[in-house]
Amino acid sequence: MKIWVPSEESAGVLEDLPRLETSVYDGSGPLPDGIDEVEVWVPPLIYVPDLAGTLARMTSLRLLQTVSAGVEAYRPHLPPGVVLCNARGVHDAGTAEWAVGVMIAVQREFPGFAGAQSRGEWTYHHTGALADSRVLIVGYGSIGAALERRLSGFEVEVVRVARTARDGVHGMAELPALLPEADVVVLLVPATADTAGMVDEAFLARMKDGALLVNAARGSVVDTGALLAELTTGRLRAALDVTDPEPLPDGHPLWSAPGLFLTPHIAGSTPASQRRTLRLIRSQVLRYLAGERLNNVITDAY
Repeated sequence: MKIWVPSEESAGVLEDLPRLETSVYDGSGPLPDGIDEVEVWVPPLIYVPDLAGTLARMTSLRLLQTVSAGVEAYRPHLPPGVVLCNARGVHDAGTAEWAVGVMIAVQREFPGFAGAQSRGEWTYHHTGALADSRVLIVGYGSIGAALERRLSGFEVEVVRVARTARDGVHGMAELPALLPEADVVVLLVPATADTAGMVDEAFLARMKDGALLVNAARGSVVDTGALLAELTTGRLRAALDVTDPEPLPDGHPLWSAPGLFLTPHIAGSTPASQRRTLRLIRSQVLRYLAGERLNNVITDAY
C-alpha cells in the first residue's frame, strides 16, 4: 500500500509496518512518484500548492488524515469515497498553553514591558490581572476543556459555549447575552460557513469596555475591519494567533494596531503536538490496515 506522509519523522514511526510503501511530501518541491497509487495521504500542516489538482490526481485515495484539527481546506476538494479524518486532540495542549500565556501577557502588559526593556526604560505602573476574571470560551470542545484545566489554578470563572447546549455548556443562541459580562473571550470554534465572520461589529459591540478577545480558531471567524475599528479606539484589546488574511502581508494595519498581541499561527506548533501527531499517524494507519474503525472521522462540516 502506498502512503504519503509529511516528514521523515512520520515515516519513521511506520517503518516497521509491513506492506507499506512510504514517501515523504512536505508540501514543497515536486510531488513524489505514483500519485495515482496513493491510498493514504497525511498532508503537511502548511498549505499544499494546487490542493484541488493534487487530490483530483489521487485516484486510489481512500483515507486523508490531516495533522490539524481544521479540515476546511480539504472538504471542498475531497474525491467521492475518501474518508477524511482530522487531528482532534493533537494540538490541545499547545493551543491551551498559548491561550493562557497570551491572557497573562496582555493582562500584565508583558509586551509593553518587553519594549521598555529594549529601550532601557524603567516603566513602573500597576497592571491588570487574570485573577477574578470571567473567561468565556466560545467553541467548547477538547481544546476548550484543556484550556479550562489549565485555568483552574488562576482564580477565574469559566463560562462555556458550544454549538449545541448541554449540561454545563451554553448554546450559541445564548452567546449575545453572555458577551457583556466576559472579561476575556476565547475563540476556539472551527472554520465553517456558520462561523465565518461571526465576530462582527455587533459581536464586538456587545463586549465590555477593556475586554480581551483571544483568537486561537481561524482568522476567518473575525471581521478584521470591525476588530481594527475597536482596537483603534482603545475600547477592546486582542491576542491573535490567526488572522484574515494569513500570512499577514507587509503594511497591513494589524501589524501596528494598538492593544494587539500577535503571533504567527504557532499556538499548536510545539514538541508536544509533534509527539501526539506521530502517535496519531501510527494509530490511524494501524487501524486502517486492520480494517478497524478510524478515529476523528469527519461526517459533517467539522
